[in-house]
Amino acid sequence: MQGVSRGRGFTGVMRRHNFAGNVNSHGTHEYRRHGGSIGTNMTPGRTLPGVGMPGHHGNKVTSVLTQRVEKIIPEENLILIRGGIPGARNGWVLVRGAVKRRGGKKK
Repeated sequence: MQGVSRGRGFTGVMRRHNFAGNVNSHGTHEYRRHGGSIGTNMTPGRTLPGVGMPGHHGNKVTSVLTQRVEKIIPEENLILIRGGIPGARNGWVLVRGAVKRRGGKKK
């Protein structure tokens, strides 16, 4: 099942990447929901790839695998699916059969 996830606009690191945040004691001032350190000091002198930062969250194509089709009602054009479905209400969702290999890694 494939759909566009709900857009959440510009969000911070706690909501976007599930960061824990800073402590609220020991003199903390205005750093409770910040991301913390983003890299090293001199070497390599840049921010490494994959560091979680604030930014645009959601509104991306998302796939949900192995959802169970509970019931199909053709006269009402309904497909009842057990579990979560990506996207907002009244959004478009692509439903197709799962194509998976058996036996783990391919040699």
